[in-house]
Amino acid sequence: MYNYLVEFIGTTLLVYVILATNNPLAIGFMYAFILLLTSEVTTGYFNPSVAIMMAATDKMQIGELLPICLAQIFGGLIAYEIFKRTQVVQTGLFASLFSR
Repeated sequence: MYNYLVEFIGTTLLVYVILATNNPLAIGFMYAFILLLTSEVTTGYFNPSVAIMMAATDKMQIGELLPICLAQIFGGLIAYEIFKRTQVVQTGLFASLFSR
């Protein structure tokens, strides 16, 4: 159960950094940081296509594929929602007040 939660949180962090910075160095640092923190709990795929490929090559159990992919997809969707909401704050009323 913890590995699904870790995949969800890790994917959320990684996708948010990808959307917010679009900086390869920051993305690589975040991926390495997440792998360092979560290596004891999960495999660290953080990408449904990688999880599907690992299941296809029998390096992951097929029974774990659906929950891990769902956790990763929902993590990406939550990251996108957080990104959209933080962009509204940055470009909204407060940003226009402080830009002068």
